[in-house]
Amino acid sequence: MPSIVGKRQGKQTYYYLVESARVEGKPRIVSQQYLGSAEEVMAKLAGQGSGEPVRSAHKRFGDLAAVWSVLERLDVAGVVDAVVPRRADAAASVGTYMALATANRIVDPCSKLAFADWWASTAGPRMVKLSDAALDHRRFWDAMDVLSQADLRVIETTLGRRMVTEFGLDLSGLVLDMTNFATYIDSTNQRAPIAARGKAKQKRTDLRLVGLALVVTRDGGVPIVSHAYAGDRPDVTQFATVVEELMAGYRHLVEQVEDLTLVYDAGQNSGDNHALVEGSEIGFVGSLPPSDHPDLLAVPMSRYRIVDADRFPGLTCVDTTVTALGVTRRAVLTHSQTLHDKQSRGFDQTLAKARRRLVELQQRLARGRTRRGRDAVQAEITTILKPRWVGEVITTTLTGYTPAELRLTWRTDTRARARLEQRIFGKRILFTNRDTWTVADVVAAYRSQSEVESDFRQLKDPHVVSFSPMHHWTDSKIRVHVFYCVLALAIAHLMRREARNAGLHMSVRELLHTLAGIQETVLLYHDGGKGRPRARRMITDMDPTQQRLADLFGIDSYAPTR
Repeated sequence: MPSIVGKRQGKQTYYYLVESARVEGKPRIVSQQYLGSAEEVMAKLAGQGSGEPVRSAHKRFGDLAAVWSVLERLDVAGVVDAVVPRRADAAASVGTYMALATANRIVDPCSKLAFADWWASTAGPRMVKLSDAALDHRRFWDAMDVLSQADLRVIETTLGRRMVTEFGLDLSGLVLDMTNFATYIDSTNQRAPIAARGKAKQKRTDLRLVGLALVVTRDGGVPIVSHAYAGDRPDVTQFATVVEELMAGYRHLVEQVEDLTLVYDAGQNSGDNHALVEGSEIGFVGSLPPSDHPDLLAVPMSRYRIVDADRFPGLTCVDTTVTALGVTRRAVLTHSQTLHDKQSRGFDQTLAKARRRLVELQQRLARGRTRRGRDAVQAEITTILKPRWVGEVITTTLTGYTPAELRLTWRTDTRARARLEQRIFGKRILFTNRDTWTVADVVAAYRSQSEVESDFRQLKDPHVVSFSPMHHWTDSKIRVHVFYCVLALAIAHLMRREARNAGLHMSVRELLHTLAGIQETVLLYHDGGKGRPRARRMITDMDPTQQRLADLFGIDSYAPTR
């Protein structure tokens, strides 16, 4: 039965409406509601309280709660803490900081300096009890410093196994690819050798780069192996390290190692890399540069057969063998009319640009106004003709020896253009040891590279699951940053995969945006006394899609209670 109980605090007594019941045979208070001081209670009884909130606040809830549910399902904090124990003087465990950093990367990426303010704008403080001191950016950095590269490998492998078992990931098909990310690390900084200038895939040749290799599942594009490396190293040199880490971590998760099939592109090809794959006894689906195999390109179109009209409309193939990379293996020579048309249009644009530049050079030489010698002019012509296949179609003649005498003539060989299109355009050579697979399955495996390419595009999205901004300037901190960015990507794709399995086909951005629409409203009441305002929290109304996602990720367990 409810009763009113007074509690003395200092010189003031505050009253509560409490309800008691027997729990395991003993009387216990099972609910308690604050009423206020004697003056506040009297004011309410006299009808002086307005009963209306004096102000309200809105907290981010749905997306953070859903992400946190997956972090807890994988026990991210526990896995990290099992590898790196908590220091006695630490405000929070290393695993807690890792989980917080991962959640922030998914929901609303910001610097560690801005983290505390962002956290206060969410329902996080109610979900995870931490002191203000624990959220100081320096505490994050302290936690990062205790994580070695070996620790990160152990944590990644353990979490990867948990993802496979907890979410039923299919490891039979894995895709490997590599990219790099531009950083803003100062050129004089000697504490971050992992950030180096190289071939920038974001076209920022003026910035130092950090390379990243990922192995992701074909089943949802979930990364299970990552490898950070110096940005000046060619991708092909990192292939062996990634494959060895993959085999070490996941050999025991499949019944037979032969069940694994690794998919990668021609950029990873080398004799040593392929020898490693062959020695690992795993399946592979790769590709070969068509120009390296003119005998296959010469196969007449009459020998091509339709692959699968339903799955791959317009795709034809020749199923044969090829000797490459020191072995003879199955080759699937494909021709896609869609790819053919795209390459044709793109090459015409490249030709048009080359012609414009040649016309400009030709006119400049005809005016006799250049001071450059013959070698310099010939070097410029070589640069103009450098783009792929242009030199096969455009022929040039440079006459004269002194700058004033130099003249340029050039022509486009339309027959060469037609031969090139017939020989090259639309064709790919797939290279595999999966001899029993159908051609359609080989093609599907190769095209699954779109999963890892999508992952890289997601990491370069500045708004959700983003690699940037990266505000770290030492090797150890950069490696930890890369680790929790990849973990954030894995969590996001696990969520997308769960939604897809429930019949909700959404991108990561769409999924998080929908969940972000579920907010927590805080209503603050003040009844005229001197005490703190009473707070009443509630979740905003949800549309049917939001309700389905809320049920799917169990965010009700994180919702406020009366």
